[in-house]
Amino acid sequence: MDELGPYIRAGRRAKQLSLRRLSEASGISNPYLSQIERGLRKPSADVLQQIARALGAPIEQLYVRAGILQTPADGDLVAHIRREPALTPDQQEALIRLYLQFRDGG
Repeated sequence: MDELGPYIRAGRRAKQLSLRRLSEASGISNPYLSQIERGLRKPSADVLQQIARALGAPIEQLYVRAGILQTPADGDLVAHIRREPALTPDQQEALIRLYLQFRDGG
């Protein structure tokens, strides 16, 4: 939970969004977003989903930082690559091949 607010703030700043703009894009009130960023409120899964959508961030990252999901084991990296929406299927496969080559020492 301690990582959630700074993660959202960093994502908002990376997108060059003010708190007000993120509020408008997510449909969540400006004061409530501010409280989330400062760690004063624990948002629901639905609120996190709205924030993730507005930031274009992977919802899984927000869920992990909020304590809703457990951090996956290292061996689950291939599954994470396959779920990454920013990568095309060809990019996912290329990245998986590269990862397996490094992992297997080849």
